Amino acid sequence: MTVKIPAPGELDAIEKASRDELQALQLQRLQWTLQHAYDNVPHYKAAFDAKGVHPSDMKQLSDLAKFPFMTKKDLRDNYPFGLFAVPREQVSRIHASSGTTGKPTVVGYTARDIDTWANLVARSIRAAGGRPGDIVHIAYGYGLFTGGLGAHYGAERLGCTVIPMSGGQTEKQVQLIQDFKPDIIMVTPSYMQVIIEEFARQGLDARDSSLKVGIFGAEPWTEAMRREIEHKAAIDAVDIYGLSEVMGPGVACECIESKDGPVIWEDHFYPEIIDPETGEVLPDGSEGELVFTSLSKEALPVIRYRTRDLTRLLQPTSRSMRRMGKIVGRSDDMLIIRGVNMFPTQIEELVLQEPALSGQYQIVVSRDGHLDAVEVRCELQPSAVGSANVGELTRTLQHRIKTLIGVSTKVVIGAPETIERTLVGKARRVIDQRPKP
Repeated sequence: MTVKIPAPGELDAIEKASRDELQALQLQRLQWTLQHAYDNVPHYKAAFDAKGVHPSDMKQLSDLAKFPFMTKKDLRDNYPFGLFAVPREQVSRIHASSGTTGKPTVVGYTARDIDTWANLVARSIRAAGGRPGDIVHIAYGYGLFTGGLGAHYGAERLGCTVIPMSGGQTEKQVQLIQDFKPDIIMVTPSYMQVIIEEFARQGLDARDSSLKVGIFGAEPWTEAMRREIEHKAAIDAVDIYGLSEVMGPGVACECIESKDGPVIWEDHFYPEIIDPETGEVLPDGSEGELVFTSLSKEALPVIRYRTRDLTRLLQPTSRSMRRMGKIVGRSDDMLIIRGVNMFPTQIEELVLQEPALSGQYQIVVSRDGHLDAVEVRCELQPSAVGSANVGELTRTLQHRIKTLIGVSTKVVIGAPETIERTLVGKARRVIDQRPKP
């Protein structure tokens, strides 16, 4: 396969800037962001005041460690628009992702934020080997999820021809790849494996398709999966990273010439690695929890947002900015199922809404071929035995999980006290049978 190595003139100036130039820009933008958040978001003013810090205390980059962390709980507590730093009328778009209580995590963008996002995704696609005129097949989901539209606007900004396929309809995915002959596909890596299987089902060889590059994100994936996809589809598989709270896809992306970890676009996002237990900032190369501070976002600035992703910061290679290592896990109990974030507490909330169910449950995650499969096991209340319509209960709960969380599951409702309990009465909530990376 041919690797597209960008000429120096194709890069943004900041992508080849010196470390001193980059850090000077980061400090300037950090000072603006802290003041913007303090002046316009009551949550930040209260949090800064409670910790005894003020935006004027930001004299050098290391001073950021004085400021409080932000977590997903802060987003939930200020649902829906309480963290916006501009009047709602200046918010051009709203996206949302799953939250642990059933409420989505809401993020907003000004017109300038959307413009910045498009530029950074364009930069990411270019780093991954894309060029103006390439055809990009987007199979990320469109809608409140940031993946589809984020990729879409970035590809258009780069000057590509976009096929906004979205997810699902695998047979049609293959048909359009065969007919439209795209150069690039943007999709989750696990769904790319399904697409490859559909090629084979139709008697086709994915290696013979027009695709040259796959830009894969929205879920963790291993080097082994990269090798398998590259072998079976004859493409370069490139890792893109993002999360809705920080922006969406395009916070970081690998460069096709090195494929050695996503480059964090440090001119717009300041990364830290902390000890998940103590919150202490760790030196580059240490494994810990990834924390981001936005440097240019207007509508929803994030200050020291704890991603819960466990990784390392690595020295620059193909660009002047640092890279992030493969995500090795999470510091909380979130499950990622086919690119959708799911928490056990979300299942618990839905189970508890059914009076005939005891509230005890287990989530069994396994691997069905290349895709994750989820079985939700729960049990009847003793009083419901003989009177509950188990079939209807099963269908209702499956539908609610799919509708409210976005994950397809198999629901199994057993007799009372069939859910495993420990000696202290606490159920084992998650049984993860997937192979370890």
